[in-house]
Formats: sequence, C-alpha cells, structure tokens
Amino acid sequence: MKRITLFLATNLAILIVMSITLRLLGVERILDEQGAGLDFNALLIFSAVFGMVGSIISLLISKWMAKKTTGARVIEQPRNEAEQWLLSTVHRQSQEAGIGMPEVAIYPSPDINAFATGANRNNALVAVSSGILEQMNRDELEAVLGHEVSHVANGDMITLSLIQGVVNTFVIFFSRVIGHVVDRVVFKVERGHGPAFWITAIIAEMVLAVLASIIVFWFSRQREFRADAGGAALASRQKMINALKRLQQVHTPNQLPDSMKAFGIRGGIGQGLKRLFMTHPPLNERIAVLENSP
Repeated sequence: MKRITLFLATNLAILIVMSITLRLLGVERILDEQGAGLDFNALLIFSAVFGMVGSIISLLISKWMAKKTTGARVIEQPRNEAEQWLLSTVHRQSQEAGIGMPEVAIYPSPDINAFATGANRNNALVAVSSGILEQMNRDELEAVLGHEVSHVANGDMITLSLIQGVVNTFVIFFSRVIGHVVDRVVFKVERGHGPAFWITAIIAEMVLAVLASIIVFWFSRQREFRADAGGAALASRQKMINALKRLQQVHTPNQLPDSMKAFGIRGGIGQGLKRLFMTHPPLNERIAVLENSP
C-alpha cells in the first residue's frame, strides 16, 4: 500500500502543478473555437506530451537518481578481489549479451538485492548491495548479475518508461473527457470549463491512474521471467535457480527506495487484488518456470 499511496500522492502533485502552470501559460487549450466542445486532436496531443514528459525525464535521470537514492559507489578502480571479480563478471556477461559495459556499483545495505537501470543499453548501471556480497556465494551472485545484465540487454527500462508514458497519455485524455462530460451534463456549463471540470478531472485521473498501473505492473512481472531466463543463459539454469532459492530464505524487508523497488531482483508476496500491483512474480513461480523450462 505504501507504493500505491506514494504513486497517488506523486501523481496528484504533478497533475496539480502542471495543470496550474499550463493553465496560466494558456497551453491547455482543449476546447473547440466555440468554447463548447472538446477539440479531441488538441486534447490527444496535449495528453501525449504531458503523459510522456515525466516518463522520459525519469528515464534520462534514472542512473543519477539511483546512485543518489541508494548511495551507490561506482567501482572505478577495484579495491579488492571481490570488486575485481564483479567487474570481470559483468564485463564478460555484457559482451555475451551484446551490450556496452555497464557501470558497476555497490550500495550500502544489509538487504540481499541488486538492480539495473539506465536510459541506454550501452550506458547502464548494475548495482549490488553490500548484503548480497556477504550472503551469496559466487555462483549465486553470478546468476544475479546475469539477471541484471539481461534486464539491460532486453531494454526493459526503456520499454517500461514508454509503456508508462502511453498509459499516462490515455489516463490524462480520458480524465479530461470525463471532467468535460460532468461539467456539461451535470452542472450545465455551456461554454468554457467550471470548477467541476477540474475537480472531476483530478479525481478521475487518480482513479484511472490506479487502474492503468495494473498494465505497467503486469509488464514488470513479465520482464522478471525474461531476465531470469537471461540469467540462466549467462550463468547457468541451476545457478539461477539456486540464487532465487537463496532469496526465498531472506527475511529482511526490501530496503531499496520505493522509486527503485521495481528494478531490484527481489519481489514480494501477494494474493488476490494485491497481486495485480506487484512488480515481481512470487519467487516460487519464478523458480518453477526455470525448473520446467526445456
């Protein structure tokens, strides 16, 4: 629920700030020349620009944000044998995956976790926690690194951002259509838009955003299966299975910042409606898929 609450609060804040700003600048002109009906072409263009900007900005600053929020230290000159092993393993796997060498970083956390992010397959970041270095053996860690390198090779960060942008576009579009209908039908406003339009649009945006996020979370879960398969190919299937089984034994909470949890290798447990809002499939399902793969 914390992630959903944060999502709603962030979404509402962005909507209010951007709507007021665009309104003051006279940019949000979505009515026809008579001021009575919606100009759907203008509304769609406005929604696409508004919807994609946030996702694109988030993608472009993803590496910088990840380093800042986790305190990750990029390994430039290895300080010990473990750091040298990390660099050489990621270098080998990135060559096999056909991508540029990512930056490799370690962030301070007792949590057993790792993540990959970046706007470019050839300029990404792969980071592991200090906890995973202490609690996983080299075979398990090799599989985890393969999983993260596969995320980069699959272009998951870029695809996820594009999907989020498209979803945002339709959420913005339909929230304003709903606001317009309520303004005209219920409150009988004939020209322009009254307060009911803005209030209804904000409420509709919040509700539609939650419903639309189900699509984003579904894709996020599917990409984990693909990255597991990639990790199995770059390390070995048994090493990937062992790494996931090791994660099953972890009882400490996922300590990645909320903005980064979707990019970590660890997931949660959910049933019923909660499952629809999970970024990761349950570990037992991921293990079963690998065990049953040819």
